Amino acid sequence: MTTHAVPVTIARTPARTRPVALARQDDVVTSAVGRRTLAVLRLATGFIFLWAFLDKLLGLGFSTPFERAWINGGTPAQGFLMSPAVTGPLQPWFQAMASPLADVLFMLGMLAIGVAVMSGVGLRVAAGAGSAVMLLMYLAEWPFAWGAASTNPLVDYHVVYAVALIAIAALHAGDTWGLGGAWKRLPIVQRFPWLA
Repeated sequence: MTTHAVPVTIARTPARTRPVALARQDDVVTSAVGRRTLAVLRLATGFIFLWAFLDKLLGLGFSTPFERAWINGGTPAQGFLMSPAVTGPLQPWFQAMASPLADVLFMLGMLAIGVAVMSGVGLRVAAGAGSAVMLLMYLAEWPFAWGAASTNPLVDYHVVYAVALIAIAALHAGDTWGLGGAWKRLPIVQRFPWLA
């Protein structure tokens, strides 16, 4: 008796042709009060970054005097990196980063993070970048040393800002009182959801 092999056809799943449906804040946060509270947290957190940019750019006199403003030749990142505030075992590494390029990158980062978070667009990228900046500043100030400026060596304002950024992005806080919903409908964001 002869048997014939029957060819087997394996169906392939077609490549994704439809846009990805990105979650909306309404799907994640069901309370209107919760959504509004997150919107206020988003605006306040974004303004922290935007204010840092404006103060260092113009020397508004809060943390940066007018004569040390970036527009007057000040060096915002270099000034911090070479200051006594930078301590601990990573001090040489941070001081080696002090350069005009560090000033430009720091200022562009503060502006981009502030605008993105306040407008509610690109929150995933802004949360990642902002959290990285906060982690670097946390380590630069080395809160673990006895007598450090921080009153809590584990959780200080750098950590709280980073957690706030992550919560804002994870809970789609840009959809309420922001442009997040419209941003997520853009074809490029549909194609690359990490831009949401």
